[in-house]
Amino acid sequence: MFSSKSKTERTATQAWEYLTAAMAAATDTAKDTSDKATKLAGKASDQSHKLAGRSQQFAGKASGKADLAWGRANAAAAALAGRKPSRPWGLIAGVGLLGVAVGWAVATSARAALERQAEQEELELAETAVVVTPTYDS
Repeated sequence: MFSSKSKTERTATQAWEYLTAAMAAATDTAKDTSDKATKLAGKASDQSHKLAGRSQQFAGKASGKADLAWGRANAAAAALAGRKPSRPWGLIAGVGLLGVAVGWAVATSARAALERQAEQEELELAETAVVVTPTYDS
């Protein structure tokens, strides 16, 4: 009637079983896909170069799907083990450098615009200035 396992333990056990099944399925899919791609490549090479190119494309797509499945399965295993995913430091550094470059460009153009405005105001003052010369009455 009462289970000796807590709900958390049952959930973790079920998640582990799902993960194990997913990894086994990913392995089987990768093996099957690899076998199919190899057979297709063999047949295609016998038939023509055009079909060989297509079979290589198929093998490449299948390999990509198998890699994706493995990646997801490993991420799930890491999550179940309590490990946090690593930070994408390359992306963070790239965005930081991009931000520095954009900031530098904006600051440079703003400084140039302010200099042009100051020069324009100085020219306007020079054009409208009234020069008063003192006279000495004797």
